[in-house]
This record gives sequence, C-alpha cells and structure tokens, in this order.
Amino acid sequence: MEIEIDHYQVLGLPSGEEGEKLTIEEIGKAYKAKALKSHPDKRRNDPKAPAEFQRIKSSYDILNDEKARKLFDDLLRAKFERQQRRTQTDSKRQKMMSDLERREREASASDDITKSRYKEDMIAKKLKEEIDRIRARHGRNATTGIITSKAKMPGVGLEQTGTVGLDGERALKVSWEGSGIDYSADKLKELFGKYGDVEDVVIRSRGSKRKIARSALVVMASKEAALASLGCVFGDLSNPLLVLPLHKGSATESQNVFAVGNHAEVDDNELNNLVSAAGHKAKEDSILNKLLK
Repeated sequence: MEIEIDHYQVLGLPSGEEGEKLTIEEIGKAYKAKALKSHPDKRRNDPKAPAEFQRIKSSYDILNDEKARKLFDDLLRAKFERQQRRTQTDSKRQKMMSDLERREREASASDDITKSRYKEDMIAKKLKEEIDRIRARHGRNATTGIITSKAKMPGVGLEQTGTVGLDGERALKVSWEGSGIDYSADKLKELFGKYGDVEDVVIRSRGSKRKIARSALVVMASKEAALASLGCVFGDLSNPLLVLPLHKGSATESQNVFAVGNHAEVDDNELNNLVSAAGHKAKEDSILNKLLK
C-alpha cells in the first residue's frame, strides 16, 4: 500500500524532519536521477524495471503535490511519535518489571531474615532460661547444706517438700504436740507464706507412742521473712505452734534451745512446757483482741 511506503526513501532522499525541509526543485532533481537509472529502455533485460520505474513516478507525484505531501509528512510524524511512545512505554514497563522483581526478591530475603531472627530469639530465650535454672540450682547447692527428699534417718521420720538449706539466719525451728490437730508441710508453708516466700519445710517426729513430739524446720527465702514470722505464726489454738530461731539469739532462748551441728533441738519436757505456754499466750492474745474490738 502506498501509505505504508516512505516516498522520500524511494527517491533516495532523507525522511522525517529533513524531508519536510526539501524544496520542490530538490525533489524533482532526485526524481530525474532515479528515473534515468530505472527507465525500462535502459533495463530491457530486467523484468522488474517497469514496476520500479512506476513506483518512483508515483512517489514523485505524491511529493510534488503540496496537499498530498503535507498529509504524507503528517503521517510520517504520527508514526514517529507512536514509535517513540512505544519505546518509552516499553522502557517504563521493563523498569517496572525490574523494580517489581527486585522488591519481590528483597521481600523474600527480608521474610527469610525475619524467620531466622525469630527462631534465633526463641532458642536464645530458652537457653537463657536453662542457664538461669542451672545457676540457681548450683548457687543454692553451693551456699546451703542439702537434705534430699524422702531421706530416712534412724529414729527420725522426715516429710519435706524439696531440698532444705540450713541457713541459720533464715531457718526457724517450729514445734507442736503430736496429739490433736497436726500440721503438714503444705499447711506450714501456707502459715509462714503469709510473711514471705518459704523455700523448704522438713517435718520430723520423735518420742514414744504415748507421747509424740512433732517439730519442723522452716527455711524462709529471706532473713526479713524469718524475722517477720517470729511472734506472728501461732497455728491453731487447739494445738499451737512454738516458733524459735534456728540459732541462739538471746540468753532466754539459749536456756531452752541447744545447737546440734546446724540444727536446734528442744527436749521433750521443755517442748511440752513451751508449747503449752505458747498456746496459753496465743489464747490470751485472741481473747484480748476480741475485747478490744
């Protein structure tokens, strides 16, 4: 089709903006030079010569007509602009695709890094918990004496909730009568737990079948909790508790308590007297509090 042909190129002339600037004389001169070379009389043995000469003549007629040439120039300009836009669009599309692929790669890499960091943090947290547990266990074993749970000693029955550390500043000697209401390790933990954390409780029984004395060793978590428990924990009025520090702290206590290794012992007669006295004292305090109210 003639509209698809670049008539400037047919005549051997530059196209586009340069072609628009050519004069009619320059176009006619180029036509004559092409026609002389392509005339059928000079190319009798070339069967394509007539058609080529006709194509040259048709291009010259279009460019020689002012209106047809202007429309042809407009068509060339529109084609050029369309090609430019296509090139720019392709360039933008390629850039967008490249940016999208880059963002997808970055997002994937970031997601992998986040997962790895989360996994690392979880492992580190668990490791820290284990290290703290080990340090706490070894620290307790290094600073206190150890009595393993359910240990058996001749003449002594033990009931305890865990490992007992005999720290004189935090340990309390608790005694009560074997008859009447009894106290378990959990019950003692509950009573003393009102004044601070309780680390361990060891309960022991001794005496004859008719006369049984019960005592316990209560280890508080801090010295302050042990001091707060003294004079505040009495137990049940039907079978009150006698609470004393593990080590001798005064002349009065030294008369009733004597040390055996790291333990404190109370003999049977003194235990009964002290428990009874503590019971009467607790009962009197209870009645006095009710009268005050």
